[in-house]
Formats: sequence, C-alpha cells, structure tokens
Amino acid sequence: MPKTAPLGLAEPMLPLPIAEPQAVGLSPAGLARLTGRLRSDIARGYLPGAVALIARRGRIAYFESLGALDPGKGTPMPADAIFRIYSMTKPIVSVAVMMLVEDGLVLVNDPLPKFLPEFAGMKVAVEQGGKVELVPAVRDITIQDLLRHTSGLAYEFRGTGPVQQMYLEAKTARREQSNADQAATLARLPLMHQPGTRWEYSRSTDVLGRLVEVISGRSLGEFLTERILAPLGMADTGFFAPASQHHRLAEPFAIDPDSGAAVRLLDVKTKPTFESGGGGMVSTAADYARYCQMMLDGGARAGVRLLSRKTVEYMTADHLGPVTGSPDLLQPGYGFGLGFSVRVHAGMAPYLGSIGQYYWGGLAGTTFWIDPKEELFAVMMIQGPGQRDYVRGVFRNLVYAAFAD
Repeated sequence: MPKTAPLGLAEPMLPLPIAEPQAVGLSPAGLARLTGRLRSDIARGYLPGAVALIARRGRIAYFESLGALDPGKGTPMPADAIFRIYSMTKPIVSVAVMMLVEDGLVLVNDPLPKFLPEFAGMKVAVEQGGKVELVPAVRDITIQDLLRHTSGLAYEFRGTGPVQQMYLEAKTARREQSNADQAATLARLPLMHQPGTRWEYSRSTDVLGRLVEVISGRSLGEFLTERILAPLGMADTGFFAPASQHHRLAEPFAIDPDSGAAVRLLDVKTKPTFESGGGGMVSTAADYARYCQMMLDGGARAGVRLLSRKTVEYMTADHLGPVTGSPDLLQPGYGFGLGFSVRVHAGMAPYLGSIGQYYWGGLAGTTFWIDPKEELFAVMMIQGPGQRDYVRGVFRNLVYAAFAD
C-alpha cells in the first residue's frame, strides 16, 4: 500500500487518511494475495477491471485500481472511476427515509397509504389450480415492509410468475416515467405475498424514493444531494454522470465471458426522468467509502451528523425474525435490516465475517460491507454482472484472510 494518494486522486479527495496495513491489523502479504487474485481474473478475461478499497480503524489500508476502465478501448482503470452501483442505491435511500423518521415526519410502522393513497386496498395474487385469484391484502404495506422487503411487491427480473409477468407488461422499469408514474403503476398491480409474511426482493425501495418526494416536496435526487451526498462530500454520486465526467465511466465487456450473452447496463450519461431509489445511481469507491464510514461511525462523519447512533443500530439489526425468503439473496446466517442484509450467526454463512456485519451489492457487480465489531468496511467496484456473485465471495474471504490481529 503506497503512502501517497492512489493514481487519479489527490490527497484531499481521499475519504480517510492512509495507513500502512500493519498499523490497522492487516497483513501486507494477505492484501497482496487479494491484488494477485484480482489481477489474475483480469488477465484471463474474467473481469474488465476493478477498484477496491479497505478501511479499518478509521484509515485506508488498501486502495487499488486494476485492469481497464473500458475494455473496448483498453483505457487503464483510474482510482476515481465512476460505476453504476444499481442496488447499492438502496442503502442510501434507506438512510434518507430514516432521516425523515428523525425529522418526525413519518413512523416506521406507518401504513403506506397514509402518504401514497393509491396503495390502499391492495390485492394479492394467489395461484390455485393453474389460475390466478386476487384476494384482499390482510393489512396495508408499512414503511418498515418497504425498508426490509416484506411489502409483497416484486421485481420483474426475479422470476417468471404471474406477478412478474404483469410487471413486465406494465413496463415498471421504463426510464421515461416519473417516480410518481411508477408508484401509480405498481399500486394497480397485485402483490406476490401478503404484506409482512415473506422476504421478497422487490421494487420496494423505488416506492420509498417516491415516499421521500411526497414527504419532502423535492425530487429524490434533490433530497439525496442536499441531505446526504453534499454533506458527506459524495460529489461523484448521483442518478447520472455529467458529460464532463463521461471519461471516468467504467464499462463492462461487450460479451459476458461465461454466458456469451451481450452485456447491457443502464445508460447513465444523461439525466433520467425516472430516479430509481432501488437501483439508479452511480458512484465511486471513494464516495461510497464516505457513506460506509458515516454508518460505521454511528451516523456522523467529519462533524456532519446524518443519523443518531440509535437509528443506525436500529437499521442494522435484523427485522425479519422468522420471516424467510429467496435463499439466493437472503443467505444462510443472515437476516435483513432496513436497507441491508445483516449477519445474525457466526457460522452458517458461506463467507467469513462477524455477527453484526451488514452489506449489499449491485446488479453490475459492485459490493460493500461494514463490520462494526472489526471497525472495518470494504468496497469493491466492478462492472461484471455475470461474475458478481463469485467475485464478491472471493473478495470478502480474502479481506478477512488478511487479518493479522
């Protein structure tokens, strides 16, 4: 780990001071294994490039940019590359909602129709004998349901059932709609499950984005910029990359190296009409590190407090209890809090970690996790949707394998 700032970032732009790995209990040899593994995956054409950042005890011990920014052009990856973070938007929007809770404008157990009346009287799709029957929802969706993905809403790409098909036909993901348009569309469609009964990854956080707009009277992008991004110094995070920064935008392979299918990611070069609270943002490793350190520090960073310590503790506790869900995302050993998956067992999980660790990732391959017990967070940015699950597991294991104390 160099003592100077990584290529592409001036020292004042770094989110935290730099430390030698040994000074924060990490092994240089272990971190070298991580670098070697990423370089190997890049060299064999498995990954286009990556930026990885590891911080412990308030200092950066590892910050590497590897491979190509744009594999089609061979441009080297800079440390300040801008990535489509997809669902890593969700933790940011979840903080926005909890800021409104702290403002006294909403309660976590408030029914959604209190703010978005179109969600009153929802129906639930029930398959019986090959037919779909619509039955009344037993209760309203709550704000907590949206935050923890027990709303009964769906994602159209998460299956081929009747509700997912209805989402596809209604074009719930179209970029030309407003956040209000999408919320109105979702409210007309049936739920997959009764609210509160099952964890189902969904467009819940998109609806939270609309909730923020209704309560605050501002667009989602404006609220996030004013209340979170600007105070934390996250200057490269937003719902698009401006033209002046297109040269820093990371791109994927044109063809997925495993499946052979064409890779198409979100167009983030122009300001969108739809500001997806569930998956529309771009960011950099350094910017997202600012968010992670704020959460690790109990809601404050560099003299700026976004949330109270008790709110952060509440968000990062398990909110599911016995509620279960899709095992590919709700993995063994983990529950779910308000915006992140939360580790509740020392064992069971397929990766190393600590009880209390919380994390999430994005469809194109980005990932982060925060480990309060070890005073650590790590961020990895890639644009490799087909490789995301495997590379995330390797990254997490190798970071923990580099612990020296």
